[in-house]
Amino acid sequence: MLSAVIKGIDAFIKKEGEITSFVIYPLLIVVIYEVFMRYAFNSPTIWGFEFTAFAYGIHYMLGLSFMENADGHVKVDILTGRFSPKTQAVIGIISYVCIFGPVFLFMTWGAMKFAYTSTISNELNSTSWAPPIWPFKIIMALSFLLLFVQGISNMLKHVHTLITPNPSGSR
Repeated sequence: MLSAVIKGIDAFIKKEGEITSFVIYPLLIVVIYEVFMRYAFNSPTIWGFEFTAFAYGIHYMLGLSFMENADGHVKVDILTGRFSPKTQAVIGIISYVCIFGPVFLFMTWGAMKFAYTSTISNELNSTSWAPPIWPFKIIMALSFLLLFVQGISNMLKHVHTLITPNPSGSR
């Protein structure tokens, strides 16, 4: 049961990360177009810079859970790397329950409140292009939720290591 939950969450996050990786293509196309328009015709767009900021933000935010899944975030494990897998699991559980979980639960809750307020007011960005900003706030809330869910999966991996008789050294 525990393994099925972990595998399900991890598979979903991996697929989400693979799909999110394709956001780089429209970002690249718009940057090339903007540079070409600016330097070849001295006619920059009013939307190019803002679009690239939004596209990069989406790429970055939705990539957070994928990187957590891949264990790609920076961490300092000088001491914990020398501990047994079960001791590492205990430290991992404590850190997820006491730090990661509460922080990203509140981040998710706060982002959802911002997204809700922005959506019901049909908030626009305060620039000359003035695109709707509420979809990006929804994506931000979703990205924190996905990161929180991936954190649950990682904590369950630590629990699995703790309850398994002879864990392999990986989580």
